[in-house]
Amino acid sequence: MALARARHAVVYPARFMLLAATNPCPCGFAGEDDRCGCSEAELSRHRRRLSGPLLDRIDICAGLSRASACSSSGKPLTSSSLARERVRDARERQATRLEAEGISLNAHMDVACMGRHLQLDARAEELIRDAGERGMLSARGQQRVLRVARTIADLRGGRRLRGSDVGAALALRPEAAMGPREPA
Repeated sequence: MALARARHAVVYPARFMLLAATNPCPCGFAGEDDRCGCSEAELSRHRRRLSGPLLDRIDICAGLSRASACSSSGKPLTSSSLARERVRDARERQATRLEAEGISLNAHMDVACMGRHLQLDARAEELIRDAGERGMLSARGQQRVLRVARTIADLRGGRRLRGSDVGAALALRPEAAMGPREPA
């Protein structure tokens, strides 16, 4: 991690995973039938509290909703042991592919490394290009989407990034999960 202030800069060794949470609106009940009384102006102001540059550095944003009594009886989509096995296999694929680079995770790829190890099909290229052209993603955001898409492809055992991988990664971006952002 590099900190630069005034005429001084210092670099500290740091690798961390940031988890953050926020309410969907000022009252905390957005999307729950008629419990939310927030106006559009309040919702807009609430979304602007998180700066674009901060959100641009977040790889995955997932919206959660309250579990209802009915939903707790549903069958899970996967088991913990199957999920653990898929993640283990994906991490092994990453480590094998990136071994010569001196890294073991997609998250640690720099731009040059991404250029050597990301193979996109035509649809994937089109999706990432369109997102950039529409102003949905900065260059940093595009790189983050591609790293997440590479991980999604690793989870399915794929060598190339498909349009569905990039589409899934785009759906996990803060811009998609938090709604449109207006200028502050």
